[in-house]
Amino acid sequence: MMTTSPNLAERFRQAFLQQAQRPETCQPLKDASLSGRLGDWTKALTICVVSACRDAELRAAAKAHIINLLPVSRGEYLGLDVMAFAPGRKRWLFPTVVIELENSAREDVIAYSLWKTLCVRADLRLVFCYRRQAAAIPRLLRHLSDEVVEAMELGNRVKLKGHTIVAVGSRAEAETFPYGFFSWWELDTNTGQFLKI
Repeated sequence: MMTTSPNLAERFRQAFLQQAQRPETCQPLKDASLSGRLGDWTKALTICVVSACRDAELRAAAKAHIINLLPVSRGEYLGLDVMAFAPGRKRWLFPTVVIELENSAREDVIAYSLWKTLCVRADLRLVFCYRRQAAAIPRLLRHLSDEVVEAMELGNRVKLKGHTIVAVGSRAEAETFPYGFFSWWELDTNTGQFLKI
């Protein structure tokens, strides 16, 4: 159920895909993905995501990307990998986007990243994760729905504002990087399932 900022999720996704096509961004991200070096994948993905936030007219804080937007400057806020803010005049802005860049293959670790983002009020909550084979994606999404989404009371889930998206990188269609490499799945708050976008 898409409620607030109807264009934000798509605006970010398009900015991300454009950044991921740039040679200086694309090659390190693609190489790390294909070779399974997920620590390097996270570093390259962080650069790509922070740049995409900038292109979507947001200011992002992340590891090695400290911003001086709030009265307390940090690279990471609330233990989240990336937090992005829309322009504003208040000293204590609330995040517009929160993003987790999960490089673990363990389903429960990915579930923890999703849970973290769902605990924060934001217009866009996004979890990037990785599956070696695309055939493993449906099982992961079922796990996230069954374990994390179903843990929310139905009344709270349907009132959830904003977009919640899981972007899964997979080697299956790496030759069409980044379009075939990343699949994007949005939480339908009515059904509690992730639907491909």
